[in-house]
Amino acid sequence: MPQSLSMNLVHLIYSTKNRDASLTPAIRSKPYAYQVGILQECSSPAIVIGGAFDHVHALFVLSKNHALCKVVEEVKKGSSKWIKTQGAAFATFSWQSGYGAFSVSESQVSHVRRYIEQQEEHHRTMTFQEEFRMFLSRHRLGFDERYVWD
Repeated sequence: MPQSLSMNLVHLIYSTKNRDASLTPAIRSKPYAYQVGILQECSSPAIVIGGAFDHVHALFVLSKNHALCKVVEEVKKGSSKWIKTQGAAFATFSWQSGYGAFSVSESQVSHVRRYIEQQEEHHRTMTFQEEFRMFLSRHRLGFDERYVWD
């Protein structure tokens, strides 16, 4: 085959350091838009980005030319630097060290999109930690609580 083709849809989830509630509705859309740009630079276009006060969900198409860990590093590093320029309240902002990344089939894109778009409503009844544990369990990923949170 003369060309390499791929379609790797990724649902990425990560939180602010110590789940700090710094992503207020007033600021939230700006870092999401900035992350869209970073993903585009990584040839990994965003489908949707959303979240709540303390975390982000991103659904994107992973480039065949970049490792997932490198794309995540660029998104978190670049957006963290940018958020720190948004005023004194964000001077010490940072993302947690880790993340969760889950494969999504094409048939589930609309479902995952809706899930991400409804994060604020969803988190009226569930914390980020409960949600993240649910994702880990649903995808049968073993984990040790001592190393999941920072």
